[in-house]
Amino acid sequence: MTAMDDRPLEAHTLINELEGHLLIEAARAEGRAEAARFTGSLAWLTDTQQEEVEARYQENYLALTRRSWQRTAQRGRELRAEYEERYRTLRRRLCAGFLLGAALVLAAVVVMTVSNG
Repeated sequence: MTAMDDRPLEAHTLINELEGHLLIEAARAEGRAEAARFTGSLAWLTDTQQEEVEARYQENYLALTRRSWQRTAQRGRELRAEYEERYRTLRRRLCAGFLLGAALVLAAVVVMTVSNG
């Protein structure tokens, strides 16, 4: 059940949400690790400065990751639209070819029936 209403959530929705939370937490952990590595090389920073640099580094890392995910999702939507359009075009051609073939077969049967009759 959702917190907002009494409708049950579908399994794939819950899985997608869980995957999203796990991805975000993994990105945060990566950001923390990268920030610690970066500030570790700056031994001249005070503890307060180091904490501030790490916090900003983590924010920037997460923002960069978010933008990257958004670009990837956008490209995925674009590719999906392109493939769906191509599929519709191919399906129309196949249907047209099938109908043309059926019409030719029917015409041949009619011609053979008329010529034999």
